[in-house]
Amino acid sequence: MSQSAAVDVRMFTVGPLQENCYVVRRSGAAAAVIVDPGEEAERLLSALDALGITDLEAILLTHTHFDHVGAVAPVARATGAPVYCPELETQVLANIMDYVRWAGFGPYESYEADRTVAGGETLELAGLRFEVLFTPGHSPGHVTYALRDAGALFSGDVLFQGSVGRVDLPGGDWPTLLASIDSLMQAFPDEATVYPGHMGITTLGRERATNPFLRELAQS
Repeated sequence: MSQSAAVDVRMFTVGPLQENCYVVRRSGAAAAVIVDPGEEAERLLSALDALGITDLEAILLTHTHFDHVGAVAPVARATGAPVYCPELETQVLANIMDYVRWAGFGPYESYEADRTVAGGETLELAGLRFEVLFTPGHSPGHVTYALRDAGALFSGDVLFQGSVGRVDLPGGDWPTLLASIDSLMQAFPDEATVYPGHMGITTLGRERATNPFLRELAQS
């Protein structure tokens, strides 16, 4: 758990690829959002109950790779929460198994997005203000969700602790990813907490200083 500026963030690492799903709310509130429910829908729904969350106001997707969306349909169905999907990737969410090209994963249930985001939006959800930032490079439509007042970035597969998102999947591009990371570095202070899609929670400052993949930025 991490708390900042009255924001309560709970991380649940799910599925065979150890994807990080986040439940985000104002501390003690019954309303929340969930970011990237990748798998283990029953576990996530049980966690909402255990936390006393009775109103899931939104399911926010940073991107639509299967390890980030595997539990979207069952969680949406059980809670009635609308799904916010990057507009460039709605066709992936709607036909998810067409994009799972590796044996042993799935089957996952497709879902028609309820809302789309492209970057530049501000979402007022569960008493919180999420800024939507367009951060492609790992995938074509990837977005990051930011709580500026709380110094929190839900970065999906853009930036990790000591690493960055892979760019060898369809739509991946290294210069684009690096530019997206640089845009986050320019827009937020070093103290901003990064809640990534895999591995541990970190800060922008730590990654600026120690992440070997960001040496190009450090030298610019």
